[in-house]
Amino acid sequence: MLQGGIQVNQKALVRVLLIVLAVMLVLGMVASFTPLLGNLGGQNKGNPAVKVNGTVITDQDLESVRRGNPVLGLTQDGVLGDDFKTAIVESKVQETLLKQGASDQQVSRAEVNDAVSKLREQLGLKSNKEWVDRLQQYGFTDASFREAQRTQLAWQKKLKALQDATPKGTPAEAQLYYTLHPDEFKSEARIVGRQIAVSSEAKAKQLLAQAKGGADFAKLASENSTVNKDRGGALGPIENGEPKPVAKITLPAEVGEAAFALTQGGLTDVVKSGDKFYIVKVERFVPASTQPFEAVRSKAIDAVTKQKQDAAVEAWYTDLRNKANVEFVDSAWKWDDSTVATVNDQRVRYPELLTRMLSDQQLPALLQQLPPADAAKTVNGFVKPGVLDTLVNEYAASEIVKAQKLPLVGSRTALLASLEAYGARDVKITDAQVRDAYQKNISAYRTPASANISEISFASREKALAFRTAFAASPKNLSSSAARAGGTVNELGTVQQGQADQSGQPKLNPLLDKAVYDAGRLEPAGEGSLSDVVEVNGRFSLAYVRDLVRGSTKPLSEVSDQVRETLLQEARTQAGQAYLQAQLKGLKITKSLDKVLAAQEKRVAAQAPKTTPAGGTGTSGAAQGTTPATGGTSGTTNK
Repeated sequence: MLQGGIQVNQKALVRVLLIVLAVMLVLGMVASFTPLLGNLGGQNKGNPAVKVNGTVITDQDLESVRRGNPVLGLTQDGVLGDDFKTAIVESKVQETLLKQGASDQQVSRAEVNDAVSKLREQLGLKSNKEWVDRLQQYGFTDASFREAQRTQLAWQKKLKALQDATPKGTPAEAQLYYTLHPDEFKSEARIVGRQIAVSSEAKAKQLLAQAKGGADFAKLASENSTVNKDRGGALGPIENGEPKPVAKITLPAEVGEAAFALTQGGLTDVVKSGDKFYIVKVERFVPASTQPFEAVRSKAIDAVTKQKQDAAVEAWYTDLRNKANVEFVDSAWKWDDSTVATVNDQRVRYPELLTRMLSDQQLPALLQQLPPADAAKTVNGFVKPGVLDTLVNEYAASEIVKAQKLPLVGSRTALLASLEAYGARDVKITDAQVRDAYQKNISAYRTPASANISEISFASREKALAFRTAFAASPKNLSSSAARAGGTVNELGTVQQGQADQSGQPKLNPLLDKAVYDAGRLEPAGEGSLSDVVEVNGRFSLAYVRDLVRGSTKPLSEVSDQVRETLLQEARTQAGQAYLQAQLKGLKITKSLDKVLAAQEKRVAAQAPKTTPAGGTGTSGAAQGTTPATGGTSGTTNK
């Protein structure tokens, strides 16, 4: 019983053990670096390695970060190992500073006991033995966990205090936010319509035929539907004699896809969902649109307030970090705190670059696919420069907003997005641009023809033609009929027009493809039809075609909103980036990443253990160097 309950609720315990995620996420830190902090409440285990404003971080504390993160444990060698070491130290410095920053918050024993009791109840850990055993699996005692819980509660209180002290967004700020972020205030697309749902596919097809023939759909729904028959199948409640619009989510998934594709209104085909068969009549399509400001004023004010709160937390932590006194007791853990860029008088630190880089969800896959030496070259040559550009732009955004006195608020990341939106605020798309884009990309709006195809092949044209005539007149078992006529059958299954197989070869011979989809001379034969006979690789083939669906192209009227939105997003991105680049010219920006990486490579190579091959001299390399063993001492102080 205990083990099963713990397996179900294990994530809840892990969430508590990670402690400071809320604050770290606001600050854009790497939450995955946070180890299981059993040492927060008691004596630090291990040898002193780093001091942060006098608070000791031990080598075991640092190693727990490595063990708790699969990426950081990939290697301790070469430049990647050196980067991981820097990231490990930075994450512990962050944690320590956050704990120190929240030390002014009072947390009572009763609050801690209440939080622990709620967690034990949630996990079903009723006895003290069950509780202690579970904590030990994570390296905690009851006392150290309660101290960790106290730290979490203090951080939560500090975060709330910072947020509560932040002024709310003003209507003017909200109006600008609304103007720059219209997509956040769009209503969902909706439809006005009616549906019929029955348990028989045959009955559904009969009702669809009647509806296509002009029968009253509401009457058909009232007499036959198992859903909403009391209101004539109306999708939404009746208001002023008309069904209210409904969103896509109110319909079964398959039904919603079919109904919302009818932007010009009309009838869906019969759609199966679960044990029912549906027909929907779309009477009116209501496209997604930006709601009026007055309707979303409070939402916009809340969004601005949240951005101000994030900015306040970021400024608070930045001040803590800038004033921090970081001392390395053990020189083996000394990090690289070099400056990789400056924006006016703001400094971009190498550990910050690594923290942002390692928060990328795609990076672990890249690192695991390549050998360490190749991964290091890729990371240094492509990944780090890209991350640095983003960080520089974020720092620059805050400088630009300040210099131009723009009423934009938020963290550096939010300011960059808002600044680019501000630069693109006047972008418009004309009807002519929409028409031109539609014509240039019309293939994207085509649905290819498809059919279930059996290819029948004969040695001579005469036999193929004779079979075609005989089978059209008496369409019995295809395989048997073809065999008696001297032919062979190849079942290809569903084939789209022009479809290629996995090797890139046409799934259906191009001549036969043309005979099926383009010739227009299919001969009815039983449940399907027969194509013309064509010569294929010295033999003569025809296709038996079932479930043919003709290709179609969506008209511009149906996709114009989609085309316009795509063009608008592209134009806004281009205009926003052009605006940013123009503003960057007014700032003093320097980048020194190349120098930092070159120095790192030399340092790592020098630290690598020397090897002496037979008949040769000692060699070492940056890709093969190892992190020095712990035990050295240094009085170096970093700020």
